[in-house]
Amino acid sequence: MDVLIWHWLCFHKRRSGVQQRKNPWQDGVLGTNCPIPAGWNWTYEFQVKDQIGSFFYFPSLNFQRASGGYGGITINNRDIIPLPFGTPDGDITLLISDWYTQTHQDLRGVLDDGNNLGVPDGVLINGLGPFRYNETLLPENVGFLMLLFLAVETGKTYRLRVSNVGISTSLNFRIQNHNLVLVETEGSYTNQQNYTDMDIHVGQSYSFLVTTDQNTSTDYYIVASPRFVNSSSWTKVVGVAVLHYSNSQGPASGPLPDPPNVFDTYYSMNQARSIRWNVTASAARPNPQGSFRYGDITVTDVYVILNRPPELINGKSCTTLNGISYFSPSTPLVLAEQFKVLGVYKLDFPNGPTDRPAKLDTSVMNVTYKGFVEIIFQNNGTVVYTYHLDGYAFFVVGMDYGLWTENSRGTYNKWDGVARCTTQVFPGAWTAILVSIDNSGIWNLRTENLDAWYLGQETYMSAVNPKIDKTETAFPENAIYCGLLSSLQKDQSHRVKFSGANCFTDAGRAAVVAFLIILLSFFHFRVA
Repeated sequence: MDVLIWHWLCFHKRRSGVQQRKNPWQDGVLGTNCPIPAGWNWTYEFQVKDQIGSFFYFPSLNFQRASGGYGGITINNRDIIPLPFGTPDGDITLLISDWYTQTHQDLRGVLDDGNNLGVPDGVLINGLGPFRYNETLLPENVGFLMLLFLAVETGKTYRLRVSNVGISTSLNFRIQNHNLVLVETEGSYTNQQNYTDMDIHVGQSYSFLVTTDQNTSTDYYIVASPRFVNSSSWTKVVGVAVLHYSNSQGPASGPLPDPPNVFDTYYSMNQARSIRWNVTASAARPNPQGSFRYGDITVTDVYVILNRPPELINGKSCTTLNGISYFSPSTPLVLAEQFKVLGVYKLDFPNGPTDRPAKLDTSVMNVTYKGFVEIIFQNNGTVVYTYHLDGYAFFVVGMDYGLWTENSRGTYNKWDGVARCTTQVFPGAWTAILVSIDNSGIWNLRTENLDAWYLGQETYMSAVNPKIDKTETAFPENAIYCGLLSSLQKDQSHRVKFSGANCFTDAGRAAVVAFLIILLSFFHFRVA
């Protein structure tokens, strides 16, 4: 699955949402793996048992995702387990993202200087810029105007798997004159509901059924536009593709379909609350999803996690969770645990916000294996944050505006809250999740907002199985060593040798990156 190593980067690949069950060694983040050195190769081996659904992969190191390198992952039902809907006539992956023409190195520099990234230069759909629906907003000399043309047949039903793989912008997805029937999100089948549009936040994935039942006199616009922004400078930041009926009589026309009212702060939250687990459907296993009655399980650990906007720590701009900006040590946490290297990290992440000054630290959550953890994300900031937990799916049981209190538990959905791996937390609001700790390892908990993640808004969750589990994947023979364990590393005899010459101009490099984004956005990984 790992098809690309760029020679000017050390490289990590992460599979967002694939749980790596019984395999904590290859999660593709700095707490798990050493970066792949320039010219080296490394093979991922993992199983996707007990999972189905729509996910994506991306490079996880040093803001690389801003330059592309991402693609879709599809995990199909086993043949013995039927879909909870009719077999679609086609299966299409769409990757939507905000886009800056600056390199990821330049964007890092903006953040390191204490500035925000500002308004993106555009929104891409499968690596392609917007259809020129407005000649004034989109003049001919805009460099990324390459059209995604999605060809369909009349009277068919297609499954569209849509993921927001961007940097920090929530995007509203819609198709002119077509309904979106939500059927799945991040490995869980949902109650089937009609939507005219869907807010898809950074890192989130959804599956929709779309029926091509409209008049064939024209094509139709596919739109991904920013949410929660109210500025004229965002007007041209819209991703537009075309849904083309095979017997269409003309091009898409008219204004783009309207987005939700930017001033209606409850629209997106109520939409998120409406997404429910399909408790009667079977997914990876024959038994119904609802046979796991999460609402009846006793909570063993509680964490209230408060984010804060960037602040200076030792003269450097940092973001924090509970007052701690995560510091990545040179030795991955999982390797340190495996080889009994002391002092790399501390199991002292606070259960709630603290009054102490913010600090840099390698502080890790210490949770009970086979326990049941409640996590409340409190966002007192002004932007939407999404939070992702590796190694697990969690149940989104509540969200509301204001401050979370213990009385908020009375509003929790303890029956059909959807199980997923990435949830949004609205500005001035909280979101509560419940997670069953049944996957031993050290797992990354982070914001998917790439700017805040880069500045330190992450931690790890340690869940140690006190017993020897013979079914767990053995430590990989091809592990890469770094940091305090560098002496264990042997050179690769057949690695690629690169010259020190700069083989690309900036323009040439940008062109190659754009091509790779387009290429990778059409590649996805299937498991029968």
